[in-house]
Amino acid sequence: MPNLELHQKKNPSAFRRIALGTWRTTYDPSVYGSMTVNIGESLKYIEEFRTATGERLTLSHLIAKAVAATLLKIPDANAIVRFNRIYLRERISVFFQVAMKDAKTGEIDLTGATVEDADKKSLKTICEEFNTRVATVRAGKDKDLEGTRSMFKRIPYYLLFPVLQFIGFLTYTLNLDLSRFGVPKDAFGSVMVTNIGSLGLESAFVPLVPYSRVALLFAVGAVKREPVVSNDKIVVADTLSLFVTFDHRILDGSHAAVMASTMREWLENPFDHFDPIPSSTSIS
Repeated sequence: MPNLELHQKKNPSAFRRIALGTWRTTYDPSVYGSMTVNIGESLKYIEEFRTATGERLTLSHLIAKAVAATLLKIPDANAIVRFNRIYLRERISVFFQVAMKDAKTGEIDLTGATVEDADKKSLKTICEEFNTRVATVRAGKDKDLEGTRSMFKRIPYYLLFPVLQFIGFLTYTLNLDLSRFGVPKDAFGSVMVTNIGSLGLESAFVPLVPYSRVALLFAVGAVKREPVVSNDKIVVADTLSLFVTFDHRILDGSHAAVMASTMREWLENPFDHFDPIPSSTSIS
C-alpha cells in the first residue's frame, strides 16, 4: 500500500514542462493572489444550518467543502511533483492548520487536522469530524501526532533539515507508507487552509511548505463590514478575503481564474451549492 493514491499526468503542456525544468522545489515557484467575496449569504446559511441541525457549522467547514468542489473542477490542482513529473491525486483531502498550546512549555504551536474525501462528505459529517479531530489535537490526545511532535523535539537542530528532507523523499518522492514507523500517512492532504481571521488578521499570504509537497494553500481572512457596489449603489456588506499561494510548476493563471470563480460562486450563493438545510421534521 503506497503513501498516496496517484496516477501520472499524461501529456503536460509545453509551459508545464518548462516550469518543471525551471524550478527544482517548492522553495521558489510561489505565485500569490487574493480575492474578496460577499459572505453575507454564507453567514445566513450558517445560521440556518445551526438552527436546523444543532451542529456548530463555521466558515472553515464551508471553505473545506468549497475547496473540495474546486479541486473536483480542476483536477490539475490536486497534484504533487515526483521525479520532476506531475502526479494527480486520486482523493481530495483538506488540511486545516490548528493553533494549540504546548501543555509542557506553554508555547503556541501549529499543528493540523485533515478532512479526508471532503468532496464526498456532507457538511454535517465534515463538521462532526473536523470538530472532533480539532478537539483531540488540542487536548494532546492524537497518538500519531503526539508521537511525531515528540520525535522532532528530540532531533538536534542541525539535523532537522536533512531529516525532514529524507522523510519527504521517502513518503512523497518514493511514495512509501511509513505509518508503521510513526509518520502519519498523507499528513497534509491535497490543499492547506489556515484561518488567519481567527487570529484577528484581515490579510496574509502564507508560504508553500516544501516538506509537505502541497501545491495549493488558502489563507482565510477576518469577516469585515464594508461598503461595496451592488446594482450601481453603495451598500454595506459582510466581506471575506481569501489569499492563495500556489506552485507555478503545477498551476498557472488560467487555473487560478477557475478556482476564483468557483470559490466565489459557492460562497456567495451557498443555498444553491451546499447541502440543503434540513427541515425540522427531517431531524426530529
